[in-house]
Amino acid sequence: QVQLVESGGGSVQAGESLTLSCVASGSILSVSTMGWYRQVAGGRRELVADVLESGKINYVNYVKGRFTISRDIAKKIVTLQMNSLKPEDTAVYWCYVRGLDISNSQRWNDWWGQGTQVTVYP
Repeated sequence: QVQLVESGGGSVQAGESLTLSCVASGSILSVSTMGWYRQVAGGRRELVADVLESGKINYVNYVKGRFTISRDIAKKIVTLQMNSLKPEDTAVYWCYVRGLDISNSQRWNDWWGQGTQVTVYP
């Protein structure tokens, strides 16, 4: 069993900051990609930012320069620092981890957190 526990969501005013954190635990053998997705009301879940196994970082265009993703592979933690938040950043944010489970080292798994609400008021 693998668990991803997110923290740090909440409500802020436009221009303020929030930091989302996600800790993965359980039967994880190794981790490849760690990242964050979000889904606005009525929309589809979409990638916000991720860190590949190589360390390469990807950001969706509309958060570049405002959001910073970081990870600690050893501790299995991924963090999303969100600055200069805008009302359009209002969404449910999910932590995502791709990795191998101890029970089956040949199969890649996609694990998801429970989702955390971020609300940005004008």
